[in-house]
This record gives sequence, C-alpha cells and structure tokens, in this order.
Amino acid sequence: MAFLLDLLIRLGIDLALLMVLSVAGGLGTGFMLIGVFCVEWLYPIVFELSRWGATPGKRAVGLRVVMDTGLPVTPAASFTRNLLRVADFLPLAYAFGIVTMLLNRECKRLGDLAAGTLVVYAKPVVLHDSLPPGPPQAPARPLNAREQAAILSWAGRAKRLTPARFEELAQLAAPVLPPLQADEPKRDTAARLLGVAQWLMGRRA
Repeated sequence: MAFLLDLLIRLGIDLALLMVLSVAGGLGTGFMLIGVFCVEWLYPIVFELSRWGATPGKRAVGLRVVMDTGLPVTPAASFTRNLLRVADFLPLAYAFGIVTMLLNRECKRLGDLAAGTLVVYAKPVVLHDSLPPGPPQAPARPLNAREQAAILSWAGRAKRLTPARFEELAQLAAPVLPPLQADEPKRDTAARLLGVAQWLMGRRA
C-alpha cells in the first residue's frame, strides 16, 4: 500500500512536469527527463532523511526506515538502499526483492540487506495515559514547573503502577497537599494528589 501511494504521488509529479514543460519544445523535454529522473531517485532519499524517516506513502500506513540498530537512517544507507532498487526490480516487477524478503525473517530486500536498514512500524509513543477521574483540589502552595510536571507524570501512570506503588510515590508529594478539613472524608494520599493533578489540568470544582 505504501509503495502504491508513493507511486501515485510520483506519477502526479511527473504529470505536472509534463504539462508545464511540454510547451517549451525540445528544451522542455530535456528538462522534463531530468525532472523525472530526480523524482524517481531523490524522492525516497529526501523523505527518508527527513525527521519522519519515511516517504509520504510509508507515513500514511505507519512505516518508517531505520538502521538495524533502530537509529535514524544515515545518508549513505538511504542512498545505498534506494540505488539497489534496480537490483530488486530484476528481472521484472521487483522479483528479486520479493524473493529476498521471503527468504529472511526480517523481510529485508536486497537494498536493506546491503544498507543495514529496516522498514518498521512506527507507532507514536504514549508516555502517559489520561488522568483518572476525581474532584479537583488546589495545592497547598504554588508549584513550580518541575513540580507540576512531576505530579502530572505520576498521575498519568496510574494504570501502569500497582496501587501500593502508586500510593508510595504519592507520599513523596504529600507536603503539597492542603490539610484535611474537619468535615472532609478521609482519603488516601494518592486520591488527594490526583485531585491536585486535576486542578493543574485546569479543572475546577
């Protein structure tokens, strides 16, 4: 699917070049051939070396190109894997590339084997979940940016920590909690600190 999307994009660019340069006669044809060559060979390299590490087609289906180590692809590796697309295409319709992918467990084509690269799924990393529901509560004193970030980070890990560990970490921030009122039901520290997290998110009672 990524290949087909990129193919359609490249064909669209080629068609635009044809329409624009065809009016210039023989000179336009020469520039058009140069443009088609650049689109075919530089299109994947330019996008793979961008911060996304993927062509628009790969980005659309959640893929990206990385080194075997997981680091961003290097210019030399990107040039190598794309130059060897010619070998992958032989003898017809990427036959060598498909056979090579079927014969190694990492599904690498010849270009990836030579360049030491991988095409991987690139799912966005979610460091913290949404905050658990609860009544907001103002802290006992103004909190600096570091304290606010620490409390919100702690609250976002509620689903990943055991209740005991969650409460243990909340105890570290107990000094920022206001004292319990006489008519206020007793709650554990974690529940009260979650209220502060809700307040920091802008929620008010």
